[in-house]
Amino acid sequence: MARRIIVTITILVVVIAALAFVKYRQIMAAMEGGAWTPPPEAVTTVVAEEVQWMGTINAVGSVAAVNGVILSADLPGVVQEITFDSGRRVAAGDVLVRLDTSQEQAQLKGAEAQRDLAKLNLDRARDLLTKEAISESDFDRVDAEMRGAEAAVEGYRATIDRKTIRAPFAGILGIRQVNLGQYLAGGDPVVPLQQLEPIYVNFAVPQQDGGRLKPGNDVLARTQSVDGPVAGKITAINSLIDTATRNVDVQATFANRNAALRPGMFVDVEVELGSATSVVTLPASAVSYAPYGNSVYIVEDVTGPDGSTYRGVRQQFVRLGAARGDQVAILSGVNAGEEVVTSGVFKLRPGAAVLVNNEVQPANSQTPNPQDG
Repeated sequence: MARRIIVTITILVVVIAALAFVKYRQIMAAMEGGAWTPPPEAVTTVVAEEVQWMGTINAVGSVAAVNGVILSADLPGVVQEITFDSGRRVAAGDVLVRLDTSQEQAQLKGAEAQRDLAKLNLDRARDLLTKEAISESDFDRVDAEMRGAEAAVEGYRATIDRKTIRAPFAGILGIRQVNLGQYLAGGDPVVPLQQLEPIYVNFAVPQQDGGRLKPGNDVLARTQSVDGPVAGKITAINSLIDTATRNVDVQATFANRNAALRPGMFVDVEVELGSATSVVTLPASAVSYAPYGNSVYIVEDVTGPDGSTYRGVRQQFVRLGAARGDQVAILSGVNAGEEVVTSGVFKLRPGAAVLVNNEVQPANSQTPNPQDG
């Protein structure tokens, strides 16, 4: 029994010693690994520059026609003639659609006959009045009948004219929505008509920016369907501020000579305020965006644990300003002349070693062209 106990104790001692040796080796390996330095990360960098940016306000706008309407039938009738093609330019007053007026034409002829008869009766009454053969009241009655007959004629002519649909202003027609022989009720749509030259762009800015704007400020509008910006000017600023959004509505007018802007388009609006300010700029790709704060990595000489110096990075939190194209303004945190990482940011941590290779740089333009990408 005693021998079995001794054997058991001996086995336990051997196992504990083996475990202690394994743990010792793990601790030594971890200590050796702590002195291991990972290889440098390949990054691109740019030297932060201080540049002059014109003061601007950016917004999203909507294009609206100076004059725009969906033409409709004023009176009911059957379409007798269509004189336009979809998409055609028209001048003010051009005839577009004629409705059937055969009934009104017949009524007009009857009214004209009644007017002619009333005119003859008036001439006779006037002659009799000079001879004192009728009273003044009889003459007034005949005169009133004459004026009533003339009014009836004018009424039928007006009805016939209202059954001719004309362009109220010069512009470009949309797609035809009627056919020959179709019955139109009053108010039924016929065709859209838009005046595109000039054209409006309506947008809103926060109330704190509204005071910086004034009629005559230059405006640039950009949209993916148009190559390059379109230039215009602010022509009106609303006198009221929206109580729900605290925004002020602004209207700009564009010559739109080539009709590039169409009603209903969304455009990016940039208002130039005419005053330049100095800002430090970086490519937007240099910024690491995070809920707790935006930061960049600045390349500088870093001293390692062993006292050696290497090219590494320091994380620097920044305050961002306006963005233009691929660039963003840095309001604080980076000084002009500092070298900042522009790509490979996601691989870095504070103090990480870096290897700079600037053969291929990320986009860094205030006015990027989508075709370049």
